[in-house]
Amino acid sequence: MLLIAAISGRSLAAAARRAGFRPLVADLFNDADTLALAERAIKLAGTLQSGIDEHRIVEALTQLAGDDQPVALVYGSGFEQNPAMLDTIAPTFPVAGNNAETIRLVKDPVRLSHLCTELRIPHPDICFNTPENPKEWLTKLTGGAGGSHVKLANGDACNGGRYFQRFVPGRNLSALFLADRNKSHVVGFSRQWASPSREAPFRYGGAVRLQRYDKRNTGRIEEWLTGLTKRTGLCGLCSADFVDNGPDLHLIEINPRPGATLDIFDNETTPLIREHLRAITGTRVSVPAYADSRASAIAYTAKAISAFPKVVWPAQTADHQMPGTALEAGDPVCTVFATADSAAAAMRAAKDRVKEVAIHWREDFR
Repeated sequence: MLLIAAISGRSLAAAARRAGFRPLVADLFNDADTLALAERAIKLAGTLQSGIDEHRIVEALTQLAGDDQPVALVYGSGFEQNPAMLDTIAPTFPVAGNNAETIRLVKDPVRLSHLCTELRIPHPDICFNTPENPKEWLTKLTGGAGGSHVKLANGDACNGGRYFQRFVPGRNLSALFLADRNKSHVVGFSRQWASPSREAPFRYGGAVRLQRYDKRNTGRIEEWLTGLTKRTGLCGLCSADFVDNGPDLHLIEINPRPGATLDIFDNETTPLIREHLRAITGTRVSVPAYADSRASAIAYTAKAISAFPKVVWPAQTADHQMPGTALEAGDPVCTVFATADSAAAAMRAAKDRVKEVAIHWREDFR
């Protein structure tokens, strides 16, 4: 048994199954796919806006585990803004992932900036006072994830845990890597795109796994991530986001847990949850080999829906909303996937699939 806790646990549950584990899943949604994959599942208290309820999570996990003794807890999104939850969980269940102090270290913009300076890793300037030219800056939420918290700076002061980060032009690049507290092992690279809304211009839209990437830059990135791993104690499956503008790379942030690209990197031959657990215990890890490119994308609803309709979901989709569910404008409805011989073709196919499935909820279901 493997215990899983996250905002959405479906991708981790699928990865656990591929690695030969029976997943016990605690998340905010308990969608149909998660329930089908899980040995048992429980819906956590909390919301997308407020996060997981820290006061009730141990009780929920204990109820979910019952008389079983899971080998470990693997966590996904939902812990970066409140890593103290892991301190609360650790006395009851062994946590297979970065501890709370490591999360605090890599998600603190000031501490990460200082580390990058010391390790000579290019990193955008940050500040907390309103900059002189706000159009050249973004505002972000400390510990935020998914892009929805990223805004264009408009001259207002930052508060409520937000900070300014200088905007760096270029293409985004994400490196998925395994860390063993001493060295990093790059699994592969992906490019992400946004699905902007009026309130969230940088909202996460999807990602595509690249078949190949520049060898010189790969070596630089692996060297940088190894330096950060040694200084912070990073362990397990993590990702690092960069801006790539040709000869230059800038590290934007570290995500110290399995993330949104798990679906497009995991495979049956080298299950990444197995490698995640090996990396945490200091056992030698293996990195998968890929012959094609795979993309995933999130389909959102633009309007509020009082009762989501019953949908006959096509293949290559997951994270389906349950019939009758009430949705707010901007809520995720499902995830779509596409595989192709090239990254460009896979990305196009995923975006096309989002448009195709959206037909099912574009009517006024009120």
